[in-house]
Amino acid sequence: MSDTRQSLADLANLTSQPAPAAAPAQTAAPVADSADADAPAAPEAPVQPSTPLREQQIDKQGRAYATGRRKDAVARVWLKPGSGKITINGRDQEIYFARPTLRLVINQPFGVAEREGQYDVIATVAGGGLSGQAGAVKHGIAQALTRYEPILRSPVKQAGFLTRDSRAVERKKYGKAKARRSFQFSKR
Repeated sequence: MSDTRQSLADLANLTSQPAPAAAPAQTAAPVADSADADAPAAPEAPVQPSTPLREQQIDKQGRAYATGRRKDAVARVWLKPGSGKITINGRDQEIYFARPTLRLVINQPFGVAEREGQYDVIATVAGGGLSGQAGAVKHGIAQALTRYEPILRSPVKQAGFLTRDSRAVERKKYGKAKARRSFQFSKR
């Protein structure tokens, strides 16, 4: 899906750029220069605004807030400039998420945005298991990062961190042992 978006963006860039003009002949160059001095300049392509499309969203304490979700877990995340300390439910990330893979998941948005060790994170997370909670914190950090620095929205979004991962456990159906598994068949 991202390949399709990329190709559409490339197509839009091609259509918005003016076609390259052919090089003028060497003999006509001096005559054209003297004639262009009095003529008004040709209109140029519209200049794109350098400001981001979204505004920075910061509270009175200078923090950006966001909510992240994954499976049954919900994380409330506050992000502010600092030394890179991540606190989850009042505990350090190494204590709360003992598995290195979960800590790796949490730090992915900073890696994509090239902001490792530049922000302090305070998060409260509830519901689900540790894996879902790590995914919820990652989602919240990515959202808060784009609210603090709106210019980072594009790389974080291209990495897929702003999209809530909607995969969840399928519900159990009646007449089945689990969601799809049937009871063991007995011929006699």
